[in-house]
Amino acid sequence: VQLQASGGGLVQAGGSLRLSCAASGRTFANYAVAWFSQSPGEEREFVAVVSRSGRSSYYADSAEGRFAINRDRVKNTVYLHMNSLKPEDTAVYSCAAAYQRLPETLSIQADEFNYWGQGTLVTVSS
Repeated sequence: VQLQASGGGLVQAGGSLRLSCAASGRTFANYAVAWFSQSPGEEREFVAVVSRSGRSSYYADSAEGRFAINRDRVKNTVYLHMNSLKPEDTAVYSCAAAYQRLPETLSIQADEFNYWGQGTLVTVSS
């Protein structure tokens, strides 16, 4: 699976962005997909994950209520809708895919993910 992340940019606090993770290669439908963020000097952090089916999702506390993850199975793309952005959301966001045998299984640990896309930078100004 090859993953291509896009959609980052500069936005003011309170604004919104939509990140996209486009997949090609193996059967993308067999993979749960997550977004992780990493700020300079910080550890990589889990943000959100969506299941193979698209029916289940899970969010970090910092993202709950502000971000939404969904997948378009026709376009082989996973989206992260980011609303009410805060300066502390500034980071490089990367998408990752984890093979899952069951359709609703969710992974949140980075070492469970087999494939990674390059990051896209999100900068939120105050």
